[in-house]
Amino acid sequence: MIENHDIKSGKTSALISYFWLMGVLIAYLTNTDKKSQFAYFHIRQSLGLWLSCIALGYPIGHFDNWQITISFWIAFGTLFIYGFSTALSGKMTPIPLVGKFYQTAFKKIQ
Repeated sequence: MIENHDIKSGKTSALISYFWLMGVLIAYLTNTDKKSQFAYFHIRQSLGLWLSCIALGYPIGHFDNWQITISFWIAFGTLFIYGFSTALSGKMTPIPLVGKFYQTAFKKIQ
């Protein structure tokens, strides 16, 4: 169980991590002194989301179909909002469908 002190000290880094890849880098660097597990959890979540968004966004852009593109942006927008809102509320809930995978894929970030 994560302590309230850890959540409080890592909340800012966790929230910053959801603002593009630069936010992930800034959050990681600001958390190196604090070593907040709460922040690292959300850094792993947001890093996975951003990398997935970039990796899938490029090929989806070549479909030249607005319905596919809009569906992609709505899906990722929903996942980003979910991740950001759980960080804002101080919870360590994995993002649906992919959150547990991101935690294991980026487990060295700690």
